[in-house]
Amino acid sequence: MHNAGFAALGLDWRYVASEVAPERLAEAIAGARTLGYCGVNLTVPHKLLALPMMDALDESAKAWGAVNTVLFEAEDAEGVWTPVGQLREVHGPVRTRGFNTDADAVIRGIREDLAIEPRGARALLLGAGGAGRTAALRLADEGVSVLWLVNRTESKAEALAVEISDRFPAVEVRTGIPDTDLEFIVNATSLGLRPGDGLPLDPEAYPLQRADGVYDMVYRPAETPLLRTAREAGCRTANGLGMLLYQGAAAFSLWTGRPAPLEAMRNALHAEIYGR
Repeated sequence: MHNAGFAALGLDWRYVASEVAPERLAEAIAGARTLGYCGVNLTVPHKLLALPMMDALDESAKAWGAVNTVLFEAEDAEGVWTPVGQLREVHGPVRTRGFNTDADAVIRGIREDLAIEPRGARALLLGAGGAGRTAALRLADEGVSVLWLVNRTESKAEALAVEISDRFPAVEVRTGIPDTDLEFIVNATSLGLRPGDGLPLDPEAYPLQRADGVYDMVYRPAETPLLRTAREAGCRTANGLGMLLYQGAAAFSLWTGRPAPLEAMRNALHAEIYGR
C-alpha cells in the first residue's frame, strides 16, 4: 500500500516491515530514529506500549489512548518542529510524536463500506482490547445513540463502559448482548484471523439478521466466518480493508506532507488481499 503510494508520487521512499518483540519496542523506535526513518506504524501490542515512549503526543493519541503512527520531527530553520521527511536537511535532535489514525478510519470504513451512518445508530462492539477500546471511544464521540460492549473478560467491558459514560454522557452504553435490533455490529477481536477460528458472537445468543450491517476489522481472510454468516443472514458486510487503507493514508500524509494517492494504495491492497 505505502510503496504503491510512494511510486505513484515519484518518491524515492521505501516502507518495510519489521517484527519487534514488545520488550524491545523502545530500542526499535530509537533505532529507526537513528537510521533516519521518517516514521513508523505500530500494530498490536505496541499501540498501547508506545504511549509513554513518545516525546510528544498528538491530540488523537491522547483522545483514543493508543499510538499506531509515529512521526519523527526535527526543528526547521525557524525552530518549528517539522516532519523530517519534509526537511531538506536535519540538524539537531529528532523527536517522536505519536498519532492515532485508526479511530477516524473506523468511522470512515463503517460509513463508506457499510453505507451506514454511525451517528444516532445502535451498535454492538465485540472486543474491549486496544482496537476495541479505540473503536468504542470513537463511536461514542461520533454520537452513536446506544453502544453495547461484549468482551471475553467482562470486567474489561465494564471498565470501558464506565470510561465512555464519564467522557460521553449523552451516549447510552451497556455491556452484554443487546435486546433490540441494531444498525451495525463491529468485530474488534482477532477471531477470524486463523483457520478454524469460531465466531466472536454466537448467532443463537444474538441472531445476525437483527442487524443491518456487520463490520469486521479483520481483512485477511477477506471474508471471515462472521462475515460469511452475516451475509447469509442478509446483512450488509464489510471487512477491515477500508479501515486499513484510511489509517494508512492518514499516516502517509503525516510523513510526506502530501495527499495520499488513495486509488493507487487501494489497488495495491485489493491485489494483495483479493488477487485483483
